[in-house]
Amino acid sequence: MARKPRIHFPGAVYHVMLRGNGGQDIFFSSDDRIRLYLLLQEGVERYGHRIHAVCLMDNHIHLAVQVADIPLSKIIQNLSFRYTRYINTAQTRTGHLFQGRYKAILVDADSYLLQLVRYIHNNPVRAGITTHCGDYQWSSHLAYCGKVCISWLETDWVLGQFAAKSKRARKLYKDFIRQGEKEGRRPEFHHGSLEGRLLGDDSFVQEAFSFAEVKGAAHCSLEQIIKAVSTAYDLNPSSLAEPGRRRDISEARAMAALLVLEADNMTLTELAVVLHRDLSGLSQACGRLRKRLPSDRSLASRLGKIKESLQTPACQA
Repeated sequence: MARKPRIHFPGAVYHVMLRGNGGQDIFFSSDDRIRLYLLLQEGVERYGHRIHAVCLMDNHIHLAVQVADIPLSKIIQNLSFRYTRYINTAQTRTGHLFQGRYKAILVDADSYLLQLVRYIHNNPVRAGITTHCGDYQWSSHLAYCGKVCISWLETDWVLGQFAAKSKRARKLYKDFIRQGEKEGRRPEFHHGSLEGRLLGDDSFVQEAFSFAEVKGAAHCSLEQIIKAVSTAYDLNPSSLAEPGRRRDISEARAMAALLVLEADNMTLTELAVVLHRDLSGLSQACGRLRKRLPSDRSLASRLGKIKESLQTPACQA
């Protein structure tokens, strides 16, 4: 039976698990773990996603990943390929390092992200490696506590759920983590609550599938994208080519650029010519918009509605 595709939408949060092939170790030294961290950083810079938690065990990895517009599959495949290539070279070996397809559970961040971060950070405690996760070096827990710096790690969302001031937030966070030290294995974080892919209530599941059904603008023309974006922002299409830095027009141009980059029948250069904009500036605006998507539900919703409008028969003809 064919595997069902991952559910993807901007802002989606996943519990990702990568395991060594046949249970074998995937780390053989501290340098290997440092290399994995560097690859995670490069991935964040390249694809614009966020990592809320990480834990590196001897033979597997746990991640809490929040994507932007780049699908999780591309992010993890790039990570696993590059790390496997590194290990195979370092260990003078060949073949697969990771076990088949990675496991990823789409979770409702509003209900489960705090619990997921605690679950990931307490993984060494459940495994009997240490009594307290603060004694384990290779997870993001110490960064949340302010004891180490992991520049590519996103901590603001989780800590912000506890308190506005960082000192108070970290204290409450550490109390929360300690409360989970005796917690056993939670099957829902490994298998989800629906088809082994999702963890959330009925409304979250419905919203996730609704987002996933929107496929994008692959068969639309450049003119149709500009018209759809202009309609969404209540603008005249010609205004996107006007000079100036009005926020709504600038955001609309960036939105059009994002949709063009997702399409397979047009280029950003073509859009830059039509809008009389500098290619580099248009690309940078698109990048800034992409980074906002995971934390801006209003923006993500607008993107979804534009994509939905581009699925009409007129656009797909």
